[in-house]
Amino acid sequence: MRSYIYGWAVTINIFVQHPRRPIDGKCVRTPLNPASSLFYRSAMTNPSLRQLDIFAQMVAAGSLSRCAQTLGVSSAVIERDMASLEMRLGYRLFDDIRGAARLTPAGRRTAQAMTLLAQDDPEDWAEEAAPAPTPQPDPSPAPPPALPELLLDADAQLPSLPAALPPANRAIILATPAPVFGHFQDALTAFEAANDDIAITLDLSVQSAVEAARAIESLRADIAYFYALEEPAGLPSRYGWSEQVNLYAGADHPLARAGSVSRGDLTITPQLAVDPRNGLRPIIDAALARGGARLGPVMLETDNMFDIITALREGAGCFAAFGPMARDLGRMSGIRRLALDVPLPAIEVRQTVNERSLSRPGVQALADFLFL
Repeated sequence: MRSYIYGWAVTINIFVQHPRRPIDGKCVRTPLNPASSLFYRSAMTNPSLRQLDIFAQMVAAGSLSRCAQTLGVSSAVIERDMASLEMRLGYRLFDDIRGAARLTPAGRRTAQAMTLLAQDDPEDWAEEAAPAPTPQPDPSPAPPPALPELLLDADAQLPSLPAALPPANRAIILATPAPVFGHFQDALTAFEAANDDIAITLDLSVQSAVEAARAIESLRADIAYFYALEEPAGLPSRYGWSEQVNLYAGADHPLARAGSVSRGDLTITPQLAVDPRNGLRPIIDAALARGGARLGPVMLETDNMFDIITALREGAGCFAAFGPMARDLGRMSGIRRLALDVPLPAIEVRQTVNERSLSRPGVQALADFLFL
């Protein structure tokens, strides 16, 4: 038996164009942005919620055509949004979406997760969907961006662990990023089949070391997977595997055609990025900072992968990715991985186990089984 907790962060962003100006009378190199019309393009839609809503409508309708008719949009729009959602999750939701539109096993689990999400307080949704306040201009020069502490010093950001123990009859809570779940979902299914007396709750809202540590500290997780650049202080964990961070650009972009791309080349190259409130954003930013890769201005921030892919193919800039998303980008026509002269750091996938849960049946066995 398994239940699910599914988390999404969404936002609405408005960007303004920064004027170009000379520096000390010297000639400034022009940013490598052939698609200059995309400069500071607004991401006014809310792709995370929209894609989840369309997914729910697809499940209810049972076919692409009926879903399109219900929503009053074309089948192509539905198919595009589902492809974007699948790319972000790292696994397929449907088999034969244009035909019977059968849910994959992971798709069924995601649908069940959304069922629990719908039972949450609606005020939480309203707060998530509220637009972020417009930042006020700061006349003083901005300091260089600091290396994000999100992955590096979890111990300093967490309170001490309480002495309370989880109830003996509570389901095992497994917290993990969605793409990591896609990696071991078959192993999880096999464990459940062999241990049908053990209930497992899946929480797909954890991404970073700090989020994993807080889930462990608050007894919201017995086992947690998370992304990190190294083992964080104060959170004992074991290394699972690494995902290389790569940069991608359109096939016709100058850097995509270069035999070697330096850090200096990157500083004048505009950046495309996932939404700032996406849990992957600070993780990717930390890897870029650790690798000394300072990119140019952010041209587009969105969780809509269709928009990201379109902007890449139009030459708007480069996009950093790792894991299943990076592998999907690498297989797409019109997009190439940049040949960096110095590779970026790899992001580790790590597992931590709640020490207060080890006496409960199945916790250590599940943690070890997923590591096989």
